[in-house]
Amino acid sequence: MTVPMRCAGKLGRRAIGVVVGLQVDPDWWSSGVWNGRPIGEFLRRRDVTAIFRFLHARGVSYGRIAGLVDISANRAAEIAKGVRQVTAYEVLERIAVGLSIPRPAMGLGRDEDTPATWGPDLVAAGGGAGLPPAGAGAGVEVSGLARLRLGLDEALASASVAPRQLELVEESVGEHMRVYPSASPQVMLSLLVADCREVQALSLRRQPAAVQSRLSGVAALLATMCADALMRLGDVAEARRWYGTAIHAADDSGQAPLRVLVRAQAAMLPYYFGNPGQTVALAEAGLAVTSTASSAGALAAAGRARALARLGAIEQARSAIDQARRMFDQAGDGDTDVAFRFPAKRLLFYLSGAHTWLGDTGEAYRVQDEAFRLYGVAPTVPIDVALIALDRSLCLVRDRRATEAAVTARDAVADLPETQRTEIILTRATDVVSAIPEGNRRSEVAALTDYVRACRERARSLGTTAVPGP
Repeated sequence: MTVPMRCAGKLGRRAIGVVVGLQVDPDWWSSGVWNGRPIGEFLRRRDVTAIFRFLHARGVSYGRIAGLVDISANRAAEIAKGVRQVTAYEVLERIAVGLSIPRPAMGLGRDEDTPATWGPDLVAAGGGAGLPPAGAGAGVEVSGLARLRLGLDEALASASVAPRQLELVEESVGEHMRVYPSASPQVMLSLLVADCREVQALSLRRQPAAVQSRLSGVAALLATMCADALMRLGDVAEARRWYGTAIHAADDSGQAPLRVLVRAQAAMLPYYFGNPGQTVALAEAGLAVTSTASSAGALAAAGRARALARLGAIEQARSAIDQARRMFDQAGDGDTDVAFRFPAKRLLFYLSGAHTWLGDTGEAYRVQDEAFRLYGVAPTVPIDVALIALDRSLCLVRDRRATEAAVTARDAVADLPETQRTEIILTRATDVVSAIPEGNRRSEVAALTDYVRACRERARSLGTTAVPGP
């Protein structure tokens, strides 16, 4: 027997009520109040979370609600908690039908427009109603196919991340990026752990594309901060793994500027603790992601220039410096101390290294003086200033001013807060000692060597450094 289409909605509601053993009073939807406001307001907004909570407050379990609208009890509970959202039109229709909500109350059209929706229990109760007419679908059960489509719609439209929940995670990451430049690596790692765990938990479940893109973007930034902190501590092997995770997450986000940024940041690791040739390769990989000018692209170009200079590729390095300046002029950031941004002072920081390795000490001094001016007398990012001062020490060595170089390097380390005297700084100070010829190593050089050794021992006792990996 075929059930006429116009009767299907009302019959469906009665039959489902019988199967589940529960009748939802339709009067609730016209006279009910939730949180001091008419439930009708929540219906008009299609606020399914409020609808489920409203029913639960009247003694309807989430398991019963789930049975009425043909979803799992776990999903019903998640919707009620605001963890999942429901936006798919046909899922909203199913909720209206199953809970006896007048369709017009939810802006879903007229009640008589309700399509036939048959679950397996309803088919059994109706004595075969809902089966396809003879010859239809070549043996495929149409009602089963409809259920499959509805389930797919729900899977595509329902997220396990509430919009506000995702906004809070993004706000937290933004705050981390604000404090990161001035905080010690150990403190930052302890702060980042909680957000990393939350994003991991949220990412384990399939999300709509737009939500997943944002989650992956957040994961990329968190992983990059973890990697950078580990690099500062000298834990090279673990930093390398975290940069790999950051690149994976950035690629998954589909956000081109972020993909460039993460590669440009990852390029720092081999520059400080490895082969600068790998820095060039990573920076070039970042630049190849997109032709659109961005501050991240300027960062990648500047990192490439500095590494080429360290490799002794003089002409390529000079060309790369020009490229970095052009890209910065097109898309560089304004003055800021937020992590991973690229203002003028950070461009000068990178160019300081490039001119130092090229042996252009006059230009290096000029760039360094301008950078010191922009960072200010009380810099928010003290590690950048210390590294620029260590570049200056290498310039002084090249200009045969070994004593001044040793004093400048010692002051660069001593001016840092104790928790910032990490392996990345101490390694660069050791580079200054190594660059000074044996015959010029006077008492100031010995004092620098002893001071760096003492800082390393103190850092290990404080747990603020790590033994460099391979």
